[in-house]
Amino acid sequence: MRTFFSLFLMVWLLPCQAFLQPHSQPIQVGAEQLNAYLPLLEGKQVGLVVNHSSLVDGRHLADTLAASGICLLRIFAPEHGFRGDAPDGQHMDDGVDSLTGAPIISVYGRKRRPDAEDLAGVDLVIFDIQDVGTRFYTYISTLFNMLDACAEYDIPMLVLDRPNPNGHYIDGPVLDMRLRSFVGIAPLPIVHGCTVGELARMFIGEYWTGPERPDLTVIPCRNYHHKRPYELPVAPSPNLPNQRAVLLYPSLCFFEGTAVSIGRGTDWPFQMAGFPDFPDTAAFSFTPLPNSASKYPPLEGQLCRGFDFRFLSEDSLFGEAYINLAPLLDMYSKFPDKTKFFLPTKYIQKLSGTYALWPQIEQGCTETEIKATWEEDLDYYRAIRKNYLLYPD
Repeated sequence: MRTFFSLFLMVWLLPCQAFLQPHSQPIQVGAEQLNAYLPLLEGKQVGLVVNHSSLVDGRHLADTLAASGICLLRIFAPEHGFRGDAPDGQHMDDGVDSLTGAPIISVYGRKRRPDAEDLAGVDLVIFDIQDVGTRFYTYISTLFNMLDACAEYDIPMLVLDRPNPNGHYIDGPVLDMRLRSFVGIAPLPIVHGCTVGELARMFIGEYWTGPERPDLTVIPCRNYHHKRPYELPVAPSPNLPNQRAVLLYPSLCFFEGTAVSIGRGTDWPFQMAGFPDFPDTAAFSFTPLPNSASKYPPLEGQLCRGFDFRFLSEDSLFGEAYINLAPLLDMYSKFPDKTKFFLPTKYIQKLSGTYALWPQIEQGCTETEIKATWEEDLDYYRAIRKNYLLYPD
């Protein structure tokens, strides 16, 4: 079995030429192309699905539209809330935006999908949220649910597209739909290689089961392609505080289904991993404590030892372009009581989207053997994905 140090030091520190290559034309996200969509909003009462990442040249989309005279009837807030500062998993209440006066309806609280009352009077819904390119990141589940609601109530949806910082590769098991949940809404691989605009097209074209199909318009990004690196202008959520965490997220999120801390309750979530009984007492250590991003972090107050990923360069992480199972397999090999490595909630099954990963690890399968079981489904998914792309690969 490859160890963390042999794999990461030899591979993840290699420079990525694609990341360093200069690009002459800056990326322009959909929301910045006001001339392309403001005419579509004239005379309409608009609903917004937005958060703190919904920026137009540094200004929130809600404020930009209000200043342009657009009627903002309601704001629909996803996980982490309208301003993006709520801890992961915290249910959000309804409220009112103090700047625009628009009512805020939570779609990550008592319900995950708006009802007829929430959408009453709305002529058009705009979705503009920065995604990070993984199936278990819940913003795309909110996208799916909003499309479903808009289809039911005959309301058009406008998606203002943004680049995918992990959009340069596709990897991971495709979701077994018996494990469908809010961290797995459709049969996608863990790293799906699509922007939210492309996903919206795919959701409708491939996975729609409702009697009515949504009326969708996408404003694509300009000067973007899937191999082009994209540095997020703001942290997409409290526990993905920087670009390194975003790039590590697809490989390290598996630990959320185990007895290992992934650094929640520190200043570097998704940039470390450890547990109290780690066998090397000289290893890197940290102690999770409550903070604004994680009110009840796993292993709170316990000294954890393990791996430190903070030294990995963003360039080399971008260049890796595959899910790295070595940290998970290495940590399992070091865990003293392997019967307690995976959480009894079986959350690892929802995260991975498969019943197979847990027994594969317990049986000692190698990374190569595990990934070989993904390939047939990935090939099928890649063929489907091509039909919905808005940008070159």
